[in-house]
Amino acid sequence: MNSLFAGLLSIFVMLSTLQAQQQSVSQAKPRVLIKTELGDILVELWPDLAPITVDNFIGLADGTKEWTDYKSGQKVTKPFYDGLSFHRVIDDFMIQGGCPKNDGTGGPGYAFKDECFEQGALLTGAITDEDMAVEVLQKILQPYFATTQKPDNDLLTIMEACYAQQSGRPLMVNDVEFYLKKTGTKDTLYRNGKLKARVAYATICMANAGANTNGSQFFIVTNKTGCDWLDGKHTVFGKVATGMDVAHEIEKIGNGVKIKSIRSVKK
Repeated sequence: MNSLFAGLLSIFVMLSTLQAQQQSVSQAKPRVLIKTELGDILVELWPDLAPITVDNFIGLADGTKEWTDYKSGQKVTKPFYDGLSFHRVIDDFMIQGGCPKNDGTGGPGYAFKDECFEQGALLTGAITDEDMAVEVLQKILQPYFATTQKPDNDLLTIMEACYAQQSGRPLMVNDVEFYLKKTGTKDTLYRNGKLKARVAYATICMANAGANTNGSQFFIVTNKTGCDWLDGKHTVFGKVATGMDVAHEIEKIGNGVKIKSIRSVKK
């Protein structure tokens, strides 16, 4: 092998190695460290599945995202989770934290949408089955009733029938456009596609008060068989990398274990 060819080969190998290292860094998942009074929990986050949720969680943790202090009513930009607790702990189920009131009723002063499913077909036309009726309920009617003070009487009657029958069938007498017009919904809405991730052991998920009511509260699953009855109801946005022993210690003690801080781990 002549010296010129050997030199070119050496440069090629070096560039290939550098490119592989750069790709490895770019593909690395963001992580956060949850420091508790019982020890640390390191969590890998999944922005490829839940980009809005991951961005929100890191922003609140690091203090780069604005939120509303419920005590003063003022907008602030500072670390959100420091000093809070795991306020809701259920043995063989999960540990939940992220409430500024430490009672499960608080949040950051805003809400954002779920990221449980891939985008499906356009939500439009006749409501042909119960699954579609539930999506209309969750994506159109629930946000409407949560924000309006004088709801439409026709919609109230339909909702009362749904609750009385414990079914979405009363919604099926009208098409999707009827509910869009009645509620004044302008967003383009889509049906649920494929489930992105299951509520499995050691995953971190958003706690909520119903569809599309995410804020700051989260939970870590401690049931080793997972919680399949919650699939599609809570956004899964990461998984514990190390520290499940700490999560199980919190599980044994119950409500009230303090969160010292949550911060993103710098690469």
